[in-house]
Amino acid sequence: MSKRGPNVALARLLDESGLSETQFIRAVNRLAAEAGVSVRYDQPSVSQWRGGTVPRLAVRPFIAEVLARRLGRPVTLAEIGFPTPRSTPDNRTFPRTVDELVDLVRSDMDPSRRGVLSAGLYSVALTIPAWPNIVGRMEAVRSGQAQRIGMADVEAVSMMTDRLSELDDHFGGRYARPMAAAFMANTVAPFLSADASSDARKAILSAASFLCYLTDWMAVDEGLHGLAQRYYVKGLELAGASGDHSTYCHILRGMSVQAADLGHGETASRLANASAAVSPTSGYRMRAFLSGQQAHSYAVAGDRSNALRSIRETEIAMDKAESQPGTFGGYNPATLAYHVAQVRYGLGDVAGSVASIQLHFRLRDATDSRRSGLRFSAVLAERQLEIGHIEAACATWNRVLDEYPTVHSGRVDERVSKINSLLRPHRSNAAARELYERARNISAHRRTKAGT
Repeated sequence: MSKRGPNVALARLLDESGLSETQFIRAVNRLAAEAGVSVRYDQPSVSQWRGGTVPRLAVRPFIAEVLARRLGRPVTLAEIGFPTPRSTPDNRTFPRTVDELVDLVRSDMDPSRRGVLSAGLYSVALTIPAWPNIVGRMEAVRSGQAQRIGMADVEAVSMMTDRLSELDDHFGGRYARPMAAAFMANTVAPFLSADASSDARKAILSAASFLCYLTDWMAVDEGLHGLAQRYYVKGLELAGASGDHSTYCHILRGMSVQAADLGHGETASRLANASAAVSPTSGYRMRAFLSGQQAHSYAVAGDRSNALRSIRETEIAMDKAESQPGTFGGYNPATLAYHVAQVRYGLGDVAGSVASIQLHFRLRDATDSRRSGLRFSAVLAERQLEIGHIEAACATWNRVLDEYPTVHSGRVDERVSKINSLLRPHRSNAAARELYERARNISAHRRTKAGT
């Protein structure tokens, strides 16, 4: 640690946050642990930092993230009074997009580096590339290679992405993401630097952007949230380079879903609003797709009036939408029912949330994602238990466990891992006791297979 003059900027931010030095340093330690980094700072460390001592480079992002989460806005290292490394995202040049994507997917495929990537920190202060700053930036891709691609190659990428999406929906992100990363590294990345016509170049950039979106969605499903954010940002940059406004909006919305699921309501709302703001002239189904996520985000943030306003806008747009869903992000009545459930739960109406999830399942299509069906079923069971419907909750959980062994999803794992702790107080009930033993045996078997 180096020493400079008193850090007035850090002192000001700490005062603004309302955190005591002890609360602040505990939050830094917790956040580091969340990212897989073991640190044991105590209150005197904060006093040293306020006095001008600069903490280790690896610790600075955790300090910034704690302040960002507390203040509900991005906080940069420079704003804290810390020196900013030359390699930070803020001062990278856009033409590095493809090179950085290649580095990311190759690292993702490398077992020796995968642990480092997996431990990446989810950041509410992530810098989002704005559409006006990236649209049409085709110079990000340097041609001149011997290979030349055409629209047939783009079609092949799109078809392969569709197959990967189907595998993800059916088996989960942990199963499909290694294949997606390998396809990106070995096939798609070389295409991004190949010679092509203007139309083919824009099309391959768009296809690569969508593949990034799918890959980061898989990373979210594995619980690798820092890694997912890195894929999300590359997807945004590629969408801008291709002028693909639709994919850009979808990625922002996906980032909002991630933030909402992690409980970061203000960040989720900011991302959902940004997605809607750059798509003001979209059709009714797209409006419902975007405003439904706005409603969910507002509910997570505890903003009742905006949540209710947004869900009403979603219902109106859904009523006016075309009868057939779009091929990408098609919003349907089942998804609307899920968003209504999330809004009701976020605003304290647990029983209403249960009813809306049950409606969601009545409206679901047989071809809908099996993985999301299991996750939503587990959520339904938790909420059934919350309102005292123990037998109904156990029946729902048993259906989840019937299919659980064939799904490789971190989000489903997380839900299943909660069953025993939730049922422990209810083991006097025969159904709960039987399910408790079943869940314990299945979880033990899963851990044995994983070698943990």
